[in-house]
Amino acid sequence: MADRLRADARSNRDQILSAALAVFRERGTEVPMKEIADRAGVGVGTLYRRFPDRDALITATARAHLERLADMAATSSREESSAWLALTRFLRECAEMRLGAMFSAIEPAAHLAVQSDPRLTETRTSVTDLITQMTRQAQDDGDLRTDLTPEDIGHLMTLQIYTRAAESHSSAINRVLAIVLDGLRPQANSRRL
Repeated sequence: MADRLRADARSNRDQILSAALAVFRERGTEVPMKEIADRAGVGVGTLYRRFPDRDALITATARAHLERLADMAATSSREESSAWLALTRFLRECAEMRLGAMFSAIEPAAHLAVQSDPRLTETRTSVTDLITQMTRQAQDDGDLRTDLTPEDIGHLMTLQIYTRAAESHSSAINRVLAIVLDGLRPQANSRRL
C-alpha cells in the first residue's frame, strides 16, 4: 500500500511539473496556481502539498527542465554517429520543446535559484560539458565553424521560432534550422540557400 501511495504521489508531482512547464511556456509564470492544478488534473491542495508556493514550483520546473536537457544532450551524443549529427539533433530537440519560450517564461524568476542550487551543479556541468564536447569534436571533424564557441551553441538552444499562420510548428522548425545549421557549417561545407 505504501508503494502505491508513493507511486501516486510521484505521478501527481510529475503531472504538476509537466503542466507547469506547458503553462509557463504558454503564458508565463504569473498564471493562477489553480490553472496549473487543473491542467495537471489534480486539486489545488495537492499542488500546494507538493509545492508550497509559486517560487518552489518555478524552481522545481526549471530543475526538471534542466535535467531533461542533460538527458537529451547525453542521448544525442551517445546515439549519433558524429558530433555534428549529435549537435544538430540536440538543437532540433531544443527547438521542438520550445526551450527559448520556456527560458523566457521562467527568467529571471528561477535563474538565481537554479544557478545557486547545489543539487543542480552536476546537472548544469553535465549539460555544459556535453555541449562543449560536441562543439569541439564537430570542429575537429571539420563539420562546424571554428570561430564558434560552446556559448554560441548555448544561445542557439534558446532560439524562438515563429510559426506562420498557415504553417505547422514542425515545418517552421525545419525551415529555420536549415538556415541556422547552414550558417554553422564551415564555408566549404555550407550549401547555398
